[in-house]
Amino acid sequence: MYTEYFGFTKKPFSLIPDPGFLYLSPNHRKAITILRYGLMSQAGFTVVTGEIGTGKTTLVNYLYRGMRQERTVGLITNTHFSYGDLLTLILAAFGIKESITDQAQRYQCLVLFLQKQFAAHHRAVLIIDEAQNMDLRTLEELRLLSNINAGNDILLQIVLLGQPELVSKLNSPELVQFTQRISVDFYLAPLDFKQSISYIYHRLHVAGGEPNIFSKTACATIYYFTSGVPRLINNICDLSLVFTYGEGKKNVSVEMVLSVIIEKKLGGILPLQGLQDSKIKQRIRQMVMEQEQIDLAGYWDSLVINQALVG
Repeated sequence: MYTEYFGFTKKPFSLIPDPGFLYLSPNHRKAITILRYGLMSQAGFTVVTGEIGTGKTTLVNYLYRGMRQERTVGLITNTHFSYGDLLTLILAAFGIKESITDQAQRYQCLVLFLQKQFAAHHRAVLIIDEAQNMDLRTLEELRLLSNINAGNDILLQIVLLGQPELVSKLNSPELVQFTQRISVDFYLAPLDFKQSISYIYHRLHVAGGEPNIFSKTACATIYYFTSGVPRLINNICDLSLVFTYGEGKKNVSVEMVLSVIIEKKLGGILPLQGLQDSKIKQRIRQMVMEQEQIDLAGYWDSLVINQALVG
């Protein structure tokens, strides 16, 4: 819609994870280093947690895209399944098409597959996204599957991606043996203020656009209302470009961003919470006030009040 208008070669703020747009903040670089260490050291379980939209899936896709020759990767994205279905999903994730109904035969089929991969010098890696949805019995079943070894070599490495509640679940008394198998874990935090601005400019550059499409105060306003969560930043930036295009303008202003924020907040769908860090919050508020004569705190307070009245 607005791609050609702004001179982009592709949409800069798509919500679909794309490793080509990966912005490597210091936190992301650290996560990649730790994940690589986990793979090279034959970690049985690697756990990556973070809030919704912080880029966990994009990060792992980026990492494994360059390791396909060394690893056979299976991916499970739907974790809303019943106890006993895990083996079927694992076989499907690795592309194993067997019409087996017996659980023991499924297990033997997986063991045979892993042994063949090992003999061919390929490590099998199973990635489970949204792992916080798995119940305790299924997680314990997963632990038992991690016992498939060849001497001192682990035949199945498992990476769990999930929201912070996954950590609480893994700390359950029933999963003590599971947590003892976790060799590597990492929390992927949201971006800070400077990183968020760099992130926006980075995506504009990758898409073939100019960074000055978004003013610094517009970027600061986006950070103020998204707390540095990349998916929320993408959503607000995308709609800000739509609104700006609709107005026939070439630059995204604070007013345009606030128009998007108002629509999203009153709609009640986008989980905007505002910044919790009072020092950064005050600094951004003061900067926007000085340069744009707009009080972000006043906007936020009025949005909260209006939403309460509507609700």
